[in-house]
Amino acid sequence: MIIQIKGKVTYPITLDPSVWIFDDRKIMFEEAFTAQETKQEVDPAQKAAELFNQELYSLKSIKPPVNKSLSKPEQKKALIHSFVMPIKDFITTAAIENEAKRAVLTTNEDDVILSLDQLKEALFLFAIDGKQIDAENDGPVYLYFGDGSNQSAPITGIKEITIE
Repeated sequence: MIIQIKGKVTYPITLDPSVWIFDDRKIMFEEAFTAQETKQEVDPAQKAAELFNQELYSLKSIKPPVNKSLSKPEQKKALIHSFVMPIKDFITTAAIENEAKRAVLTTNEDDVILSLDQLKEALFLFAIDGKQIDAENDGPVYLYFGDGSNQSAPITGIKEITIE
């Protein structure tokens, strides 16, 4: 139940969605697409301040802090909610080569071709109602576009991502 990112990347990586429940970058599915709408209402000065604080924070600590223990309320939340993980950090870590043009997702059915921009903004649904998505349910992840345009029909059964 892993996903490989390979092809025209400097660092091929393997993703293990089963550990993402402990990752601070996860987002509740119910909030993933509503956050997109509220981002447009942010004051430019406030956005600049937030970016400054993020940069300052990243200089002071390891990014992302994924080894933090879950509190009791967070544990309860993890057992009942559905979560998505933004893929952007993984793509950045893999370091896509300049000549790359697209991404090919190998799935249980057919290959799906995405632009690199679509892939960078995508979200992986990895837990439904607190349970990991298994192979019987076309897991380990479902891919949703960052704009939420495929909420009713996500890309499922992803086995690997090849950057071409």
